[in-house]
Amino acid sequence: MPGGGARDPEADNTRAYRDATAIVVGELPDVIAVPELPGRGAVADMIGRTLGVLDALPADLQPFGWRLTSASGMDQRRARSLLAQDLDCVEKLTQGFTGTLKTQLAGPWTMAAMVEKPRGDKLLSDHGARRELSEAMTEGIVAHVADLQRRVPDAARLIVQIDEPALPAVMAAQIPTTSGWGKHRAVHPPEISAGLEPVLAAITAQGAVPVVHCCAPNFPIDLVRTAGAQGIAVDLDLLDARGFDELAAAMDAGEHVLLGVVPARAAELDEARTTERVLRLLDLLGLEPGENLLLTPACGLATVGPEQARRTLAHLTRCAQNLS
Repeated sequence: MPGGGARDPEADNTRAYRDATAIVVGELPDVIAVPELPGRGAVADMIGRTLGVLDALPADLQPFGWRLTSASGMDQRRARSLLAQDLDCVEKLTQGFTGTLKTQLAGPWTMAAMVEKPRGDKLLSDHGARRELSEAMTEGIVAHVADLQRRVPDAARLIVQIDEPALPAVMAAQIPTTSGWGKHRAVHPPEISAGLEPVLAAITAQGAVPVVHCCAPNFPIDLVRTAGAQGIAVDLDLLDARGFDELAAAMDAGEHVLLGVVPARAAELDEARTTERVLRLLDLLGLEPGENLLLTPACGLATVGPEQARRTLAHLTRCAQNLS
């Protein structure tokens, strides 16, 4: 085209991430989350991002998803490089930041349900593969946390959110086999705890706060707390009676609670309504607002445009100020 030229996808991705980080830093003065932009492709989504941290677990992207290999493939190397570039951006835009920094990675059970063994089928089907995954995650998280602490040295607190959207399905035997003809057997609570414990312990040992997030119904809050989580992240609309009881126990213990209180794609944001909704919940639970209660969007903020994200984060900041 006259006077024009081909767009550079890498430059576009860098610009998009810089803009997203600037929005987060600008709208969340006290708690900054490392942005995750899965729209940039599989190397930037929850699974690819986590594999980019796991140097000890080589993998490659196949047409049907991620699979372990004998050596890191091009896509895993791209995921690693993209994460480093993103963290460079976070480091530049958070100079002197003294609040809470939050990062997130997929958890061991969601990884086991999504990543395949070298010869096919999910890691979930193999006890040895699951053990290797847990060991690799422990090693990778230690390095990731140390990197963030070096990049943002003045942050008062680092929260590492372990995303486990597949956890209820793993426990309920709802993860399909690769053939699609069957389901993997249910994993029982003691095994779930054994998979989570070393990962959460590694985060704690690094001086960070391990929080487990699940955006699916039937989140086993008590189970992840006993496995070593010092906080939970959950969408309010997904809680049932048991969930409310377990949420109350976590809040009463003074643990971190990241509560999704508004849809990420909400067409209207009513500050008084959102604030009242949180106050009604606290009244129901017999609790008062505390500094460890953080208001968040429900899952899906990474899929909205910049202006919607800015509006949602600014809305939640005002609602949090109302509570305090």
